[in-house]
Amino acid sequence: MIGLIIAIVIFNFIASKTNKQLSMNQVVHIWTFTVAFQATFDVFIEFKYKAYWYFDKEIDWNGLLPHILLVPAANIIFLNFYPFKTKIIKQAFYILFFTIVILGYEMITLLPKPWGYFHYGWWELWHAALLDPILLLILLGYYKWILRLERKACLQSNKKDEAK
Repeated sequence: MIGLIIAIVIFNFIASKTNKQLSMNQVVHIWTFTVAFQATFDVFIEFKYKAYWYFDKEIDWNGLLPHILLVPAANIIFLNFYPFKTKIIKQAFYILFFTIVILGYEMITLLPKPWGYFHYGWWELWHAALLDPILLLILLGYYKWILRLERKACLQSNKKDEAK
């Protein structure tokens, strides 16, 4: 639990202090999407298939902390530093780098209590290595969709203002 609390403080501090790219609306969207997406994913992988779990195998309040306070902050950090206006090779390397960082952090979470809080069932690190880039691409797709919706909303608002 100590490791989780330290990580929550550090990740959220970094996410809030370094965010120069995302508007508050985008942060709320990403936060909400992350919680919903991870909760949906974990219903199957964590609870149905017992691949991994937080703290213990049963549903508990402590297991909500990484879902609500840790992973969304990590996604905000990922998006804030993502090199959007660069060549695709640089973007691919960023995803690879961030995946390595995530895997390193996951290894730390596997430490014994009080530092670690994550446990593997049949899940192994290579599962995460294969899945994390896909999840990051889904996050990027969602973020780009939000940007398109915001642009559309601004255009509609401007048209309404011009009509007045």
